[in-house]
Amino acid sequence: MADSGVDHPVTAVLLNFRSYDTLLEIGVLVIAAIAGISMARLPSLEDPAFRTQDALLGALQRWFVPLMWLVAGYLVWAGAHQPGGAFQAGAVLAATGVLMRLGGMPMGFLRPGRLLRVGLVLGFAVFLLVALVTAFVGDAFLAYPPGTAKHLILLIEVFLTLSIAMVLLSLFAAAPVNKPQGSQEGDH
Repeated sequence: MADSGVDHPVTAVLLNFRSYDTLLEIGVLVIAAIAGISMARLPSLEDPAFRTQDALLGALQRWFVPLMWLVAGYLVWAGAHQPGGAFQAGAVLAATGVLMRLGGMPMGFLRPGRLLRVGLVLGFAVFLLVALVTAFVGDAFLAYPPGTAKHLILLIEVFLTLSIAMVLLSLFAAAPVNKPQGSQEGDH
């Protein structure tokens, strides 16, 4: 554990001892998001059915969105020494985005374009860049130089958090909207 750069064994395993697995996992998530978005109809990305003027949802957004951002930040930071990390923080950020989307907040970054592509691949790109740099200056691919492991893992976790959130949120936004088609009872 002393060589890992972090105190929590799960984070040490995911981002130091078995970092290849984590790098490939984020790669698979990015590919899934790109495939999901490419199959989505553009109108479903900005479907008016997701917009509501519900007063309760508006109040929840005002209170919970900033709180959820803080929780996500805490989860990233806490991942070095207790349960938490990029995947949990990314899920919380994605849930924040779902809440914002359901409340009708504009989410232009979910439209296919440069911002969406950068958001999806940023975590993977930073992870891969760290891996290549450590291979160039160190002993091996994803073998962090002594004394830098904690900082490099935190850097990777921050960018993975953003990408994981974008992946999950874009998959939610790209999902087809099924319109209720009435009662199926008696339809034989």
